[in-house]
Amino acid sequence: MAVHRLIRATVSLRDELRGMTFPSPADYVYSPLDYAWASHEAYLQRFASSGAKQVLFLGMNPGPFGMAQTGIPFGEVAAVRDWMGLEHPVSEPNRQHPAKRVTGFACTRSEVSGRRLWGLFQQRFGAPENFFKDHWVHNYNPLLFLENTKIGRNVVPEELPAEAIAPVNAACDRFLRELVSALEIKTVVGVGGYAETRAREALEGLPVQFAKVLHPSPASPVANRGWAEAATKELIAQGVWK
Repeated sequence: MAVHRLIRATVSLRDELRGMTFPSPADYVYSPLDYAWASHEAYLQRFASSGAKQVLFLGMNPGPFGMAQTGIPFGEVAAVRDWMGLEHPVSEPNRQHPAKRVTGFACTRSEVSGRRLWGLFQQRFGAPENFFKDHWVHNYNPLLFLENTKIGRNVVPEELPAEAIAPVNAACDRFLRELVSALEIKTVVGVGGYAETRAREALEGLPVQFAKVLHPSPASPVANRGWAEAATKELIAQGVWK
């Protein structure tokens, strides 16, 4: 079954990334696939068991108040707990920035990107089963990088030296190809330009189509002016949704 392939592949990816080290500004590295594994595995078990999908929404890497807390891509606590019905024990990374501590489902901070993304899916599809019948959501890179500053600035993967991120990308490319194969994905939607670029490179030669939507980050002025409406128009224009 696809879900068993995904679980095996995810465990392999987690284990491969576990021994890697990174230079500054990646001063703190969180791996939710380790300390929030119960939650992530439940996500796979519940929503990938229905078999083949059509569309993959691909994000970049975890946010400090999203997947870093819940183990679910774009894992806004309320969306994961109240809409998906998932809530599992989450431990902690071995080394944490004091301003970005992991408290799991007790986290009271909202992950705006996740709230917008999952909020759109809930609005359009109603029950999560309706969405996951033909869709999947995944982060290309499962690691969160934080800089050793007072606020623990979130470091995006493209800020890291090429030689440091190359082995991570190689492992993530292999996993993405396995995910697309296991779920028989037809269209990959990059949530933001970075995810689309990585997907095109990783999946070169595979019979998939590509699309892109504006990233729902609050750092984007355009996303702050009605992201759900803009994203829906983009997806319809590209033929992903009707």
